Amino acid sequence: MAQATQKRGVGFYLLAAFFALFVIFLYGPMLVIFVLSFQGPSGGLTFPMRGVSTHWFNDLWTSTRYGDLGGAFRRSVMLGAMSLLITAVVCLFAGLAFRKRFIGAGPLFYLAITSLVVPGILLGLGISQLFQMLGFRLHWWLSGLGAHLSWTLPFGLLIMFAVLNRFDSSWEEAARDAGASPWQTLRYVTVPILFPGLIAVALFGFTLSYDEMPRSLLTVGGRNTLPIEISNMTTNVTTPALYAIGTVTSVISFAVIALAFAGIALIQKRRARAKRGA
Repeated sequence: MAQATQKRGVGFYLLAAFFALFVIFLYGPMLVIFVLSFQGPSGGLTFPMRGVSTHWFNDLWTSTRYGDLGGAFRRSVMLGAMSLLITAVVCLFAGLAFRKRFIGAGPLFYLAITSLVVPGILLGLGISQLFQMLGFRLHWWLSGLGAHLSWTLPFGLLIMFAVLNRFDSSWEEAARDAGASPWQTLRYVTVPILFPGLIAVALFGFTLSYDEMPRSLLTVGGRNTLPIEISNMTTNVTTPALYAIGTVTSVISFAVIALAFAGIALIQKRRARAKRGA
């Protein structure tokens, strides 16, 4: 241990200092927002703290001066849930389809991920214009959902490709040799093995949709999602309620991530028990 410590040169400490600064830069503002959201009733947007309370959290949901915040929150959660489900299902079957070579696979793949490099505001403008040309009304669960899927599906597809790259197809072959039908092979072999990867795809689908703003601005119609509502709040709200909504949204995002990791850990434990039992 002493020899390893002596070999650490200046470069090691410079890298360590850079990493520490990066962590502070990344999580420092989040920590400040979290602390200031618990300001007392007479507190402001900056330090020092004037008491500690949950006043601004209560004010956030009971006051009418913040607009339709509750409705925007519900819409964002529902959009995230729909994006989660559709992204997981579509990316699963798309990933399985791309395992075999077919005509047009290359162009189709690049077409699928093109929306990642197109500015979100421009893509949202195109979707809104298309809906208006077709005579459809812009709505958060229709045009808004389509805009969000243009963001979540490419990410989910790339993750599914990475998961399938480590998938051993001999398990499927063994199931077919044992007399399993294609549906049984998919249900009892393929999906259970890929399930941790599907959780990751679903997680991306929810979080990317829940936080998406550029693609939502011109596609959700007259009812805003939570990111748009928060953006509007920044122009007319000068109280720690801004920090309170930031804390709430951060807690929700972290809770979804924690549930995803808990699900993966539970699956791994069950597989370990099954192996020991076998």
